[in-house]
Amino acid sequence: MRTQMLRSVHSALKRASNSGHAASPAACRSYASQSGPERKVAILGAAGGIGQPLALLMKLNPLVSSLSLYDIAGTPGVAADVSHINTRSEVTGYAGEEQLGQALEGSDIVIIPAGVPRKPGMTRDDLFNINAGIVKSLCTAIAKYCPDALVNMISNPVNSTVPIAAEVFKQKGAYDERRLLGVTTLDVVRAKTFYAGKAKVPVEDVNVPVVGGHAGITILPLFSQATPKANLSDEEITALTKRTQDGGTEVVEAKAGKGSATLSMAYAGAIFADACLKGLNGVPDVVECSYVQSNITELPFFASKVKFGKNGVEEVLGLGPLSDFEKQGLESLKPELKSSIEKGIKFARES
Repeated sequence: MRTQMLRSVHSALKRASNSGHAASPAACRSYASQSGPERKVAILGAAGGIGQPLALLMKLNPLVSSLSLYDIAGTPGVAADVSHINTRSEVTGYAGEEQLGQALEGSDIVIIPAGVPRKPGMTRDDLFNINAGIVKSLCTAIAKYCPDALVNMISNPVNSTVPIAAEVFKQKGAYDERRLLGVTTLDVVRAKTFYAGKAKVPVEDVNVPVVGGHAGITILPLFSQATPKANLSDEEITALTKRTQDGGTEVVEAKAGKGSATLSMAYAGAIFADACLKGLNGVPDVVECSYVQSNITELPFFASKVKFGKNGVEEVLGLGPLSDFEKQGLESLKPELKSSIEKGIKFARES
């Protein structure tokens, strides 16, 4: 049964890792099925609602040889639990600020889901003051202990926390735009799921790029570029766009104040980290959507399809052709995204 379960997880991840990107060899896009170079992955916030299932999923990835789990408390128990799974990686738990350096040293990828979750009536912006301080502190340590690691930012509001991280790294002389990545994969996962349901096509065959940012109207799914093509009405596209933008709120309300999107976020984070690992290992044509430093619009940070390589982001890809509805959405999101970016930069410089 364990073998069947492991195979089913690998199979699901294999299907899901076909993100919104140009066609590429299936073998290059499947979830990793064999080991490669020694790779250490650190998860900061590993005892939390996202961190625990993310730790489980990363333990299942054979590209990971060392899994470092850090949080302010509770991590030794999570590490002991996950470590019993008979897969390649060795697992170590670290708790408290005095162990943060050990957790980070030698990391190839650092995933940051740390912070407080959303609650009913709370926007991502409401999370800012708490999570911004956490992110600034963690990124200061990353700059010291593993400045060459790829940083996968999950902590919300991503539209602001990525600019905060960039400023911290600049201040420490450790900024490399290729290595700082905002994880917007959950928006892609949702867009694929919702589109497949409406278009009545197998979800494993669906690709939908999602661009812009990672909150509310800044999330812009490009359903005009979705494959397989489906003859959906303007009203259906509008409704799908709105549901994708409000996906986080849908989960928060469904959990009635007792949590946010943790399991689906962990899944999306695992898919994204797997793409980063493949890129580091030299697998060609690995493409995912990510919120990164960008010049495809006038905004300094923007989510779009990016190609991964041995140093992180190898190329930031353009938006491609947009429908009139999407062009309008692009212009509508820019003021809010610009404000979130500026807020993050201001916090990093003044706090």
